[in-house]
Amino acid sequence: MYLGLDLGTSGLRALLMDADQQFVGAGEAACNVSHPHKGWSEQDPAGWIEACSLAVGALKASHPEELAAVRSIGLSGHMHGATLIDRNDKVLRPAMLWNDTRADLQAARFDRQTEFRALTGNIVFPGFTAPKVEWVRENEPEIFSRIAKILLPKDYLRLWLTGDHVSDMSDSAGTSWLDTGRRDWSGKLLDACHLTGDQMPRLIEGSEVGGGLRAALCSDWGIEGRVSVVGGGGDNAAAACGVGCVSGGQGFVSLGTSGVLLAARDSYAPDPETAVHTFCHAIPDTWYQMGVILSATDSLNWLAGITGQSAAILARELGPLSGPSDLRFLPYLSGERTPHNDSSIRGSFVGLDISHDRKTLTQAVMEGVTFALRDNLEALRATGADLSRLLAIGGGSQSRFWVETIATTLDLPIDLPASGEFGAAFGAARLALIGDTGADPASVLTPPEISQTIEPDRAYSASYEDAYRNYRALYPALKGTEK
Repeated sequence: MYLGLDLGTSGLRALLMDADQQFVGAGEAACNVSHPHKGWSEQDPAGWIEACSLAVGALKASHPEELAAVRSIGLSGHMHGATLIDRNDKVLRPAMLWNDTRADLQAARFDRQTEFRALTGNIVFPGFTAPKVEWVRENEPEIFSRIAKILLPKDYLRLWLTGDHVSDMSDSAGTSWLDTGRRDWSGKLLDACHLTGDQMPRLIEGSEVGGGLRAALCSDWGIEGRVSVVGGGGDNAAAACGVGCVSGGQGFVSLGTSGVLLAARDSYAPDPETAVHTFCHAIPDTWYQMGVILSATDSLNWLAGITGQSAAILARELGPLSGPSDLRFLPYLSGERTPHNDSSIRGSFVGLDISHDRKTLTQAVMEGVTFALRDNLEALRATGADLSRLLAIGGGSQSRFWVETIATTLDLPIDLPASGEFGAAFGAARLALIGDTGADPASVLTPPEISQTIEPDRAYSASYEDAYRNYRALYPALKGTEK
C-alpha cells in the first residue's frame, strides 16, 4: 500500500492506493486560515499536524489492515509558504501562505535584480517565499535573527513525519532561491536575501526517498516495518503526476480556487517576461510551465456569497452554450499573476445594465475566468509550449457550460476524465510507489481514462474571439483608474 498526503490551503487529504494504483480509501480534515490584516494570509503549522493526524486516524478507523501495509508515503502541498523554525525545530511565527501579498515591495525590489529571473527562470512574485522572508527581516528582525531553517508547508509536515529537513525540486522552485535549470539552491540568490545554504532543507527529486517514518508514528498508525517517505511535489506538480501530465505536449486546465493552465516540458525553457511560472517537475530531468490566475472558482464562490445561492445552483442555471454575454467580468479579486504580475489590480464588471440578472452575472464570471485562462494559453505559447488538447480537472470542470466555454475560447478539445482519483494526493501516492519500487516513472504516471471530450463549438468561435479581444482591452483601462 502507498499513502499520499496532500496539504491544501483549506484541509489535508490522505489517500490510500494499492500497488496496482487502485484507490482504496481516503481521510480528510480541515485547516483554518487567518487574515489578520489586508493582504495577509497565514496558518499555524500545528494545524497541519493536527489535520494529518485526524485524516490518517480516519483511515486507520476505516481501513486498518490496508494502512498497516503502507510501504511508502508521498507528500504534496500548497507552494510558496514560509515556515520559519529555530534550531530546536520550533515554529517562530505563523506560516505565510501562497496568497499572502504583503511582500509586494520586497518582491519588486528583488525582481529588479537581474540574477533572480536569470537563475530562477521566473518573475519574483509577491506570493513567493523569498520576498515574504525579506518582509520578516525588515519588519520582524528579532524573528529573522533566530531562523535556523525555512521550510515549505508540506516539508514542515515531513519534519514531523521523519525528523528530517528535506524538500523536493518542484516545490522549492517556487521559492525564488532555486537555480531551476541546475536544480539546486543558488548561493548568489541566498546571499542577496541575507541567508545561507545551511538554512535551506536538503534537496531531493520527488520520486526519491528522503527519509523514513518515525517509529512512534508507525506504532500509532499500526504499521509494522520501515516506511519510506519520498520527496513528493508542490501541489500542481503532484496533480500533474496524478493525471499523467509529465511529457512535452501534455497539459491540463485546473478550475480550483485558483486557475491553472499547465504544460509539461521535456527541457528547460524559461521566459519570465510572460509571467509564466517555469518550475522543476516532480520527476528528474523534467520541468513544467504554468499560467496562474488567482481567482477561478473563487470568483464564482464570491458571486454565490453575494447572491445568497450556492455555486452549484448558479452553475445549473446556465444552459447549453449560446454565445458570449454582453457583460464583461475581470476576475482580479485578489490581484493577478499571469500575464499581468499585478498584486494591486482588482476585479470589475464592465457594461452592467438594468436588464442583467443573476444568470447573466454568473455567465459573465465564468467567461471572465475563461478569458483569463486564454491569456495564460497565449503566454504559454509564447514560451514555445505546444498544446493540442487539455485535460480538465478541479471542481469547476463539473460545469458543462464552463468546459464548453473554455473549449471554444481556447479553441482546444477538452478531455474530461472518467470518475476516479487523479488529484494531488493520488499523484503523491504514485511518487511513493516509484520511490519504493524503482519503477520507470513513465510506466506509473499514465493519463486517466477519458469519459468524454468537449470540442470547440465552431458556431460561436468568432463571437467568443471578439469577446476575448474586448476583454483584453479592459485591463489597461482598469489599470489606468487606480489611484
